Amino acid sequence: MSNDEKKKLAALAAIDYIKVGDIVGVGTGSTANYFIDALARLKYDIEGAVASSEASAERLKQHGIPVLDLNAAGQLPIYVDGADEATKQKALIKGGGGALTREKIVANASDKFICIADESKLVGSLGSFPLPVEVIPMARSSVARQLVKLGGIPELRENFVTDNGNIILDVHNLKILEPSKMELEISAMGGVVTAGIFSLRPADVLILGNEQGVTTL
Repeated sequence: MSNDEKKKLAALAAIDYIKVGDIVGVGTGSTANYFIDALARLKYDIEGAVASSEASAERLKQHGIPVLDLNAAGQLPIYVDGADEATKQKALIKGGGGALTREKIVANASDKFICIADESKLVGSLGSFPLPVEVIPMARSSVARQLVKLGGIPELRENFVTDNGNIILDVHNLKILEPSKMELEISAMGGVVTAGIFSLRPADVLILGNEQGVTTL
């Protein structure tokens, strides 16, 4: 079974958590896209969705799902998104698709965060996947120097601008043994908008697609 099929299984399993009348927070990326496609079947049962990126908003609209502004929607009952890495403690690395800031905003505004992924994303500790950090452009060099002091090797994501008009540094070689501590440390650097560690607000439920179906943590 391919990883894409496993992602699809996880996405379908997340549908069971949606209740009639919900406003659903929706993430960004290939796994989130499978969830959006599955959510289309419930479009008359839900009130609408809040998207974490322009790309997801567009896909929701194509399915005829109303896209709401988070400020108007208020606190959300549920947020569903993928991850680039996840631990059994449900700490995550996100931002491979570049939408980490809005994803973190929607996750923080949601009562329940369901993370969907294929089983290959489960790791013992975070850091093999390069950590995305969204940075205001004028702070690029300054932040990069501080990331080097943490032991990382930052690399500018070429020809990429976030939906917020910023750049991303992908940080290789980080050993993230204390994710909450590192999330705070990087987030406190002047010019950092968001670090792609989701540990202070981890997932509440982790659904992993595998050969047998899904495993839920």
